[in-house]
Amino acid sequence: MRTEVAIIGAGPAGLLLSHLLAHDGIESVVVETRSRAYVESRIRAGILEHSTVELLTDVGLGDRLRREGDEHRGIYLQWPGERHHVDFVERVGRSVTVYGQTEVQKDLGRARDAAGQQIVYEVSDTAVHDIGSEHPFVAFRDAAGVEVRLDADVVVGCDGSFGPSRAAVPETAKRTWQRTYPYSWLGVLADVAPSTDELIYAWHPDGFAMHSMRSATVSRLYLQVPPDTDIADWSDERIWDQLAMRLGHGQDGWTLTPGPITEKSVLPMRSFVQRPMRHGRLFLAGDAAHIVPPTGAKGLNLAVADVALLAPALSALLRRRDAGPADAYSETALRRVWRCTHFSWWMTTMLHTGHDEFEQQLQLSQLRWVAASAAAATGLAENYAGLPIGF
Repeated sequence: MRTEVAIIGAGPAGLLLSHLLAHDGIESVVVETRSRAYVESRIRAGILEHSTVELLTDVGLGDRLRREGDEHRGIYLQWPGERHHVDFVERVGRSVTVYGQTEVQKDLGRARDAAGQQIVYEVSDTAVHDIGSEHPFVAFRDAAGVEVRLDADVVVGCDGSFGPSRAAVPETAKRTWQRTYPYSWLGVLADVAPSTDELIYAWHPDGFAMHSMRSATVSRLYLQVPPDTDIADWSDERIWDQLAMRLGHGQDGWTLTPGPITEKSVLPMRSFVQRPMRHGRLFLAGDAAHIVPPTGAKGLNLAVADVALLAPALSALLRRRDAGPADAYSETALRRVWRCTHFSWWMTTMLHTGHDEFEQQLQLSQLRWVAASAAAATGLAENYAGLPIGF
């Protein structure tokens, strides 16, 4: 097989990159380890930044998003006895949109189908070769077990933290930074209308809780739990009891409405950044290059920002033989990556409680500052609603 850009990973980053490249007349082939049904059913991020919504709309992917997405002006910050609304539109003139990654994935899949995009699902033994030359290639086995060689001018790894792309960069040519947090999230999906109009981020001495949503009839909720949590120890009743306590059921007349839980999972919390995001003819995007804890709702948005920078850089490289934007891609992308990494760390450490009472008092002081200070609230709003792509 031969193409201009070989893309490893058919998640939102990979499919959006193929979509953007096609707009510039650049051919690509996407390979994916999982089945299409699996990729389209994964429950992931549900908050789109203002710039992400604008980009998807500008490239013809915004019809269903605009019709079915739920635009939010801000979020609620809460601690026992207090709940405060941070209005992003008032502070920075930008909103966010609740629209699950599964829906973005479906929209991208349909658009690429209509364009005749070649996507090879259920591959195995994927490996990247000769990335230091001008003739890199990807080797894999297809679903029938046949060995395939995919030659390309450029390879892009959109294959997440456990894919082959990140590992293909030689150890001597990269540096990594990481932080593992001493807590995880127990996340649930529930078939019940949300009990709030916008997301609630709740600090509580027994642990953080969050009330999010996927639609007008489906709620997404989270509880801070220890990293070694066994999900079998968490009955539905125990989950709802903890959510009610930490989210302030009965506070100022607010009530949390429980419902049937359809999914439970434990999500570890970590930060990871790899530099550079390019080695030779291999470029990294999304989780292949960086991971953030979900507290700041940055994961999917960072992946979108990466490929929004990378697509025109590859177009310049392959069409005009202008290597400048491609050479600048890693440093440009990493500026935004580190800004979002800091914001995600800040939100996470402000809201998740440990056993140190001194630290808890600092957290409460910080929350009160955000609630009372226009400058502090503006900083949170600017980061949460999203900085411009290329920041």
